[in-house]
Amino acid sequence: MHRAGVQSATGSPCTHAPCTLHPCTLHSCTLHRAPYNPSVQHRFFAPDLDPGDEFVTLPRDEAEHLARVLRLGVGDTVSVFNGRGQEFAARVTSVLRREVRLRTQSRVDPAPEPAVAITLAQGVVKGDKMDDIVRDAVMLGVAAVQPIVSKRAETTVAALLRTSRVERWRRIALASVKQSRRAVLPEIRTPLTLENFLDEPPTAMRLMLIEPSIATGESIGALQSQTPPSDATILVGPEGGWTEQECTIARARQVRLVTLGHRTLRADAVPVAAISVLQFLWKDL
Repeated sequence: MHRAGVQSATGSPCTHAPCTLHPCTLHSCTLHRAPYNPSVQHRFFAPDLDPGDEFVTLPRDEAEHLARVLRLGVGDTVSVFNGRGQEFAARVTSVLRREVRLRTQSRVDPAPEPAVAITLAQGVVKGDKMDDIVRDAVMLGVAAVQPIVSKRAETTVAALLRTSRVERWRRIALASVKQSRRAVLPEIRTPLTLENFLDEPPTAMRLMLIEPSIATGESIGALQSQTPPSDATILVGPEGGWTEQECTIARARQVRLVTLGHRTLRADAVPVAAISVLQFLWKDL
């Protein structure tokens, strides 16, 4: 029911009868919701959306965000994407409790994906720094994030699986996809040890970022004269970097050891720098 003192869209005191179609949801009444601002296109994730679908129902958390947080309602225009590259303009057709239904309209061209699909194999770092790494890597366009438990990581695979950190990283990835206007949701994979990860089928190129003090590393700039790979993996260590044994194991698996220059960067700064440099070298910016 509408509260006393609410004004209509014209600014005059509201004399409209209480809305009984959607009780307790002020935003659902088309006479009383805030005007839609076309310059702010809210984006929602609907993994079940297929290109031929006329209607789509949002997942519960997305529906609650639309209705309860953004206070959008019937008739409002939004964007909806499926995480697999398709995005559409859509109109809200119903808001019933925790269920929101949209009608798709025209196809939307999302931000283009990089030509070289990059997997970030990131050594798990302390505290909340991993959150920032996932957010920024997804924003820059990585195809997947593989958390790695290395020798110097202050956790274990079992500890990560017992907690909700992986699910948290997946939520952060989705938020970053929305912000960066991507329509592809990168996979945030189950954590692995370095050895187990190196046993996985390799991408066309695998690069391990090492400190400049390690003499066996080549400059990442050497890739400029080479044909870009179809896909690539970059391995970034935690605080303290990779151990000598880990570098030896990686090299034996045909992983190239590369540096980002003469300065030592923080562990959480390396992924952003490395992804950006590679995208520049591969003309993906």
